[in-house]
Amino acid sequence: MSEETNPRVLMETSMGNVTIELFKEKAPISVRNFLTYVKEGFYDGLIFHRVIANFMVQGGGMDENLKQKTTKFAIKNEATNGLSNKRGTLAMARTSVVDSATSQFFINVVDNAFLDNRGKTPDLFGYAVFGQVTEGMEVVDAIRQVKTGHKAGQGDVPLETVFIKSMKVVEA
Repeated sequence: MSEETNPRVLMETSMGNVTIELFKEKAPISVRNFLTYVKEGFYDGLIFHRVIANFMVQGGGMDENLKQKTTKFAIKNEATNGLSNKRGTLAMARTSVVDSATSQFFINVVDNAFLDNRGKTPDLFGYAVFGQVTEGMEVVDAIRQVKTGHKAGQGDVPLETVFIKSMKVVEA
């Protein structure tokens, strides 16, 4: 009897490679959504557009000119799945609307328990964790150290562009 393994994704960035394990049992909607974008090459050439050193690094939605890439439909927020926004986990980024996540994700660089589900209202609903960095956390730590500033009306933008060169599903 073979136990099914979680899908893994190799994210090649301009600062190095990061391997991510996806939690398909706990976050099936988020994982399916993320893998669809990965397989279509959606993330290739996008950037980490928001970096806050003692919080998280966010990417998956904008190009180097901070132009938003067109996404598919928004997905259901799976923040009630019991997974916590701990250092090294990936979560779906969203607006203040609970079920608004599309392609953007963030990697927690510290434990961010305040982002976990704490209630039903939008301010307490939380952010759905759907994966975890298994290799290359030192690359994520390097990304979190880049100098940031204001660009195109946005704050916390890396002044030295950090590209997502490609993302590919790693075959087991």
